Amino acid sequence: MTPLCLVTLCAIGADPAPYPYPSAPPLTPPDVAARRVPFYLKPVEKRMRERVAQLAFVGAGRPAPAQSFLWQPAFQEDHILRTPVREYVPQPGDIVLSADGSLFWKTMHNLAGTSHPTHSMIVFQMPDGKMGIIEGGPHDTLKCRVLEALPHMLSYENEGRVWVRRRACPLTPEQSARLTEFALAVDGREFAIKRLARQLTPFRTRGPVRTFFVGQPHGIGHDSYFCSELVTEACVYAGLLDPRTARPSATYPRDLFMDHSLNPYLNRYLKLAPAWDPPARWTSWAPGR
Repeated sequence: MTPLCLVTLCAIGADPAPYPYPSAPPLTPPDVAARRVPFYLKPVEKRMRERVAQLAFVGAGRPAPAQSFLWQPAFQEDHILRTPVREYVPQPGDIVLSADGSLFWKTMHNLAGTSHPTHSMIVFQMPDGKMGIIEGGPHDTLKCRVLEALPHMLSYENEGRVWVRRRACPLTPEQSARLTEFALAVDGREFAIKRLARQLTPFRTRGPVRTFFVGQPHGIGHDSYFCSELVTEACVYAGLLDPRTARPSATYPRDLFMDHSLNPYLNRYLKLAPAWDPPARWTSWAPGR
């Protein structure tokens, strides 16, 4: 994604209003009404539409990996694959994180006082029993989307590294149902590009003092989310995180990854362990398998 893409939100406008909690996920991405786009933004619009068409929407037929593995968990953001390796089957509540080679996003995260990983998403069970993923702005697009879990993870592996914080304690049926309700309800909502950009300014919700007082959950009625905010809100809605201490709009992917933060408030209250395992590298291959 380039800085020019930040202009696209205003230039192209929004998709139709998000729908309420449906009985099943969409089989195809929502149609986007034709709009007049300035000539200088047409290449950006074309690229954005191509990226949307490449997403692993439910029923889109995107390839799934033949195999799925987790390497040894460690709170390390590096390129080392630690043995032993084990097979991995996604389950509701698993938090997936990734890092690609985007210099733009790496720079933006560094300016906000954080680093890799730069993407986060959460696994949930779709109404047909299959595992889906909900992510805010997958692959530099400007919507929150429900996608097939393993094909979507494979698409990020093709661009960089993928980790999973596996849910150590399986969700109860009630928790899983709440997580599914949240994911299906926010599918198609806006990616919060404006509030994400605010993280680079003094008006952000993240700060050594501010986070104690601002950035609380908005729940299922929020009109937009960025990726780590969406994951945190989903966990609160499902009853996996305490709504009194969660700060979704002040939480970054690296906070979800590391279980510690440079932010004093998050460092005190945002602890996913032991309910979630430490992050483990995910790959679609393993030696001798």
